[in-house]
Amino acid sequence: MKTPALPMIERVLFTEEQVRDRIREVAAEISEHYKDSTLKLVGVLKGSVFFLTALARELTIPIKVDFLAISSFSNHSGSSGVVRIAKDLDEAIEGEDVILVEDIVDTGFTARYLLQNLAGRGPNSIALCTMLDRKSKRIVPLRIDYRCFEIPDRFVIGCGLDYQQLYRNLNFLAVLKPDRH
Repeated sequence: MKTPALPMIERVLFTEEQVRDRIREVAAEISEHYKDSTLKLVGVLKGSVFFLTALARELTIPIKVDFLAISSFSNHSGSSGVVRIAKDLDEAIEGEDVILVEDIVDTGFTARYLLQNLAGRGPNSIALCTMLDRKSKRIVPLRIDYRCFEIPDRFVIGCGLDYQQLYRNLNFLAVLKPDRH
C-alpha cells in the first residue's frame, strides 16, 4: 500500500482493511467463547476507545461497556511500573464476565495492575484483549487472551494510538518516523 501523504508516517503497518478483518476475527472468537453470557467490556481511556467501539460493533452477544482511566508514573530511565486509577468504573463488575480492552500492551505493568485490581472486585471471569501486543517490551509475565496484532518495537499511531494526542483518528496503523518522536 502506498503511504498516505502524511509526512510523519514512515510506513503503514496495517491497512484499514487488515485492521477491520482482524477485529472481526477476534470478535468472532470472543462471541463464541461468551455465547451464553452477557459480557462487560472495560476500556482503558483514551486509546482503547476506537478499538473497543470497533470490537463491540462486531460482537454478536449482549454487551455492556464501561471505562476507566489510568495515570502511570515514570522516572528519567523509563516506566517505573507505578500506576493509579484516575477515573474508575461507573458500575460494579461483581459476578460479571469482563474483558479488559487495551489499545496496546508493552511492558505489561499497566495491564497486570488493572487485571489484578479488577479481579479483586469479584467478577465471574476476567480476560484481556488488546489490539496491539509489543512483546519485545514485556517486562512482567502476562497472559493476553485476545490480540489482533503483534508489532515491532516502533512508535505506532492510528486506530486510537496517538502522538501528542494527534492521529488517533487514522483508520489504519502506521509507524511514526523516528525523528518525529
